[in-house]
Amino acid sequence: MSQPPFVISIQSQVVFGHVGNSAALFPIQAAGLEVAAIPTVIFSNTPDYPTLHGRALPPDFFSDLLQGARERGLPERANFILTGYIGSLDVALMVADFVAEAKSVNPRLTYLCDPVMGDSGPGLYVPEAIVDVMRDRLLPMADIATPNPFELGWLTGQQINALPDLKAAKIRLRLASKAQLIATGCALEDTPIGHIESVILGPESISRHPTQYLPTALPGTGDLFVGLIVAGLARGLGLSRAVDIAQGLTSRALNHASALGAAEVVLSEPEFRRALLALDPN
Repeated sequence: MSQPPFVISIQSQVVFGHVGNSAALFPIQAAGLEVAAIPTVIFSNTPDYPTLHGRALPPDFFSDLLQGARERGLPERANFILTGYIGSLDVALMVADFVAEAKSVNPRLTYLCDPVMGDSGPGLYVPEAIVDVMRDRLLPMADIATPNPFELGWLTGQQINALPDLKAAKIRLRLASKAQLIATGCALEDTPIGHIESVILGPESISRHPTQYLPTALPGTGDLFVGLIVAGLARGLGLSRAVDIAQGLTSRALNHASALGAAEVVLSEPEFRRALLALDPN
């Protein structure tokens, strides 16, 4: 019996709600993958509530967790590394070192960088020093990058209004030559009315993936979406198909949350869970 695909997921964690690893971990595991979840911050909840407790992991504590991952041979074993929200510069630098080391010892590893740093509503919500680490160290190592239009614009200085803007931004992003850029949540000049889309810009081709726009804006939506992409890829789907399935399941989770009047992404809807199990061929 072969071991299931293995993912190292380095991002935020909350006690209540579904963002970061608290959003991505369940769907990845339900699809039959193993996950080593390494938190960059631990908060009581998202900042959308009147109170917030917790903090970014102290650098020495975070360093200890990474060292434990090394001692267990996780970089050599992993099929994927996923990085998301990072709450301090020291942790960002250690993440960059860890990813570089993992890619060096494990050439088959796929690194997906979700540069979680802001959105059009709240604006930039990490220090600019962390943005610099994402731009200069993490994104150049990425095999797949998943910025939203705000993040892509901030990283490149390129306004994102149309497909040529995305092409220009990809060049300015300085990704590796074979890397895939997935611009998420795009509303371009020619996006179908009532839709948003993910646009995949690969080394040789572009594909566009429109989905119905939902007015439900909940924290953790992007973290769930990216976790679902990793689950699909690890289960052998091509990138375009993985994006389509991730969009469909994310929409299902948002619709269910809306029907319940929930202020968080909801992951317990039966058909959502059945679809995740169907990704596991075993």
